[in-house]
Amino acid sequence: MGVLATSSQEAIPLLLGILVVWYLTQTIVEYARLRKFRGPLWASFTDLPHRKAMLQNICHDWYEEISEKYGPIARVAPTVLITSSPEIWSHVNNHPGYKRTDWYYQACRIEYRRDNVFSQTDNAKHELRRKQMAPGYSGRENLDLEISIDERLQEFLNLIRSKYISSDDQIVPMDLAKKVQYFTLDVISSVGLGKAFGMLRNDFDVDDYIQSSEEGLAIANNALALGFSWIAQAPFIGKFIAPSPKTNNGFGKMMATCFRFVDQRAADSTDKRSDMLASFIRHGLNGDELRSEALEQIIAGSDTTAGALRGILLYIIGNPRVYVKLQREVDDAVNNGNAPLSEDGLITTAQAKQLPYLNAVIREGMRMRPPVANIFLRDIPLEGDTVVVDGETMFLPGGACIGYSAYAMHHKEEIYGKDAKAFRPERWFELDPDKLAAMTRTNELIFGHADA
Repeated sequence: MGVLATSSQEAIPLLLGILVVWYLTQTIVEYARLRKFRGPLWASFTDLPHRKAMLQNICHDWYEEISEKYGPIARVAPTVLITSSPEIWSHVNNHPGYKRTDWYYQACRIEYRRDNVFSQTDNAKHELRRKQMAPGYSGRENLDLEISIDERLQEFLNLIRSKYISSDDQIVPMDLAKKVQYFTLDVISSVGLGKAFGMLRNDFDVDDYIQSSEEGLAIANNALALGFSWIAQAPFIGKFIAPSPKTNNGFGKMMATCFRFVDQRAADSTDKRSDMLASFIRHGLNGDELRSEALEQIIAGSDTTAGALRGILLYIIGNPRVYVKLQREVDDAVNNGNAPLSEDGLITTAQAKQLPYLNAVIREGMRMRPPVANIFLRDIPLEGDTVVVDGETMFLPGGACIGYSAYAMHHKEEIYGKDAKAFRPERWFELDPDKLAAMTRTNELIFGHADA
């Protein structure tokens, strides 16, 4: 026994030494792989700066700062690059050799070991699911899409007019950001599930949808930043950690309600509505797959749309010059009969598209404050890839991944001019057709048009 104890004691330092050598070797290899790409010094050796930015919820600003300092391709972690080049990002998204990075997208799973169209990292499976869902998202098979949105918009206006109109005698405060989120949740549940959640009618967070979503997103973000996301997907133990419709916190409440809506619709063979859910069913989604995609569209669709509307409204409210000019365009369109008001006081989408300044304001608002500023990491092909950056050929080595900086890209002076960080809708009336085309192509990356 004494000999065994002595051997064990001698083995411990040896094992520790092996681990240290292995760690140092791995660190050197990872550093060397991306050594030609500049970035913060410590980011070349450790994930800690990146994790810190995630925990502080400042990744979008941090990525922009790094991109501006170190160039169109920069290093933010030992194996992670970011780009602010729209040409490179379009190339990455359209090149079949790149795939969604597992550690990042699997952390975005909502359910235990079940992917939705966003978290799916297998290119073939992702493309198949996109094809199944595209008709529903495009609105081609939702004949009442605009009518449904108009109904919710009328409820939104009625809520403000009935409860939040101030007078000389009384100031009635209103949290516009929260009411906008009520609106987007009612819209997405209406067009997606066929039944509005009722946020606007009740003027409160029905069944704590918003609270549960915010809690769930915060938990997921912190788990990713701390490196614990994998636990929620681990065999056996993950079942007790991942969100579940049986729990009463985080995404649990929203999951339970959403799944109930989906199951009711799927079980009713007499329901002839043509909405997003009906389109998904028509194109082969059912059971768990249908529930997962419906849940994803509620969480992702409402939050991103609310973010876009909030940003645009913030810039309109904060810029009296833009507000007055926009109001004048709307008034002129109504007075000239180019945008005749309906009985409910709403113009159609087709009419709104004929208002050039309105469309410029929308583009500019989302450019200034992109509603989705995630890094959207992609694995570089194992054999590597060659890209062209500002006329210079660069090799991206395999074994690393690359994402993008939304703020750096959409605030880029080379594309939008010296005042790229200023809100100026007039830039969208640029006379140079080539420059306008470059601006438009870049702006449309906000919507993931190149995200294949």
